[in-house]
Amino acid sequence: MTEQISSGETLEEALARATGILTDAGVPSPRVDAHLLAAHLLGEPVGRVKTMALLGAAAPAGFFELVAERALRIPLQHITGTAHFRRLELAVGPGAFIPRPETESVAQLAIDHALTLIRPRVVDLGTGSGAIAAAIADEVPGADVYAVEFSPLAHAWAERNLQPRSVTLILGDLRDALGEEDGTFDVVVSNPPYIPSEAVPREPEVAEHDPQIALYGGGRDGLELPWAAALSAARLLVPGGYFVMEHAEVQAPAIAALLRSDPRWETVLTHQDLTGRDRSTSALRTECANPGAPVKG
Repeated sequence: MTEQISSGETLEEALARATGILTDAGVPSPRVDAHLLAAHLLGEPVGRVKTMALLGAAAPAGFFELVAERALRIPLQHITGTAHFRRLELAVGPGAFIPRPETESVAQLAIDHALTLIRPRVVDLGTGSGAIAAAIADEVPGADVYAVEFSPLAHAWAERNLQPRSVTLILGDLRDALGEEDGTFDVVVSNPPYIPSEAVPREPEVAEHDPQIALYGGGRDGLELPWAAALSAARLLVPGGYFVMEHAEVQAPAIAALLRSDPRWETVLTHQDLTGRDRSTSALRTECANPGAPVKG
């Protein structure tokens, strides 16, 4: 049964009670989530909600209905309908992979390189909600940004997020999309599915609510789709073009080795996220011809 606000219950009291409910449910950040749910209902920033609580404001109607949903481990972003990514607020919901903080570091690498170029052409392979592509369009003035997404559900969310930013969105497979644009992009960035087939995520928010098509990379090591993204990057990039891809920490050595085994890549580098984990790898496209050449490994 969903708890209700008690008669005369203040916002501060409701937040404390909600924090306890979410703690008991195993939510990783119960106090933060309680405040974010209240902020969503009140239409106020979290800082203002904290001030309102100290001033004795009343709890908003419907608050504990949202708390009950979060206690069922429904993702906070699905409840509020929004996710924050770098400077942006994105629309998200069922069917779209919720953008993660670690992906902001991948976007930063692509943005940093794109900013060194004049009117760069950039493509995001497997865009999901459109987070990386939207961030690049927002932070790289004059960039010609494309995004590719295979899932029709995720494509619909990406369309909402990318249409206002003049990003060209393609419904297609990252393995063969944009064939008519081979050799024309300056930057290719990707956060493909990469979880190994037998590695079921522990968090209910991920295992039960993120779309499986956005999680599992194919094969026991999860590297089928990441390597497909690298193959597509090799054909899409101009000589000297930049490729960066997110992956699991344990996959970093294998991905670096695969890229170094292919003569089409040079300057292969592993990058850490904000917690110091090896979560992305970049490389430069060499002058090597024949983008359709077979790859070792």
